[in-house]
Amino acid sequence: MNEVSENTQTIEYKIDHKEKFMELWSKTYNTQGNPDWSHILPYYDSNIYFKDSIQEIRGIEEFKAMTERLTQRSKNLEMKIVNCTMDGNLLFFEWEMKLSFDKYPNSVLYGLSRITLNDQGKISEQRDYYDLWGDIYNEIPIIRPIYRWFMKVFFG
Repeated sequence: MNEVSENTQTIEYKIDHKEKFMELWSKTYNTQGNPDWSHILPYYDSNIYFKDSIQEIRGIEEFKAMTERLTQRSKNLEMKIVNCTMDGNLLFFEWEMKLSFDKYPNSVLYGLSRITLNDQGKISEQRDYYDLWGDIYNEIPIIRPIYRWFMKVFFG
């Protein structure tokens, strides 16, 4: 079921335009640097498929567990949507995520996500694209030149 009755108001968990998505996503990564997924999870399909550079996840329970791990590990995590576009049931959004590490300065990851919505307007697939190691290593003075040299010599 896609609706929940709450205090005689009906909440419809459906994304049908990019502004709705951006409103939900902006609440996920709040100004305190602690992500909170509780408000957006009802907008995910129970059979969500998620993939990024680190992991591949199927199903809402596994997805919830991943969001809980992210929340526990994050001392200071912020995300900003730079651009967002929607075409039919596909949403693409470019983002910048600031991470905080104990011994190193804050790092910024630059990424893009593709969101697929099902017929009920729920997120059925999320694919995140980013260069995790490049963006992090770029902020560590000793490692940065070695990593950039390695990438240029072997992949550039």
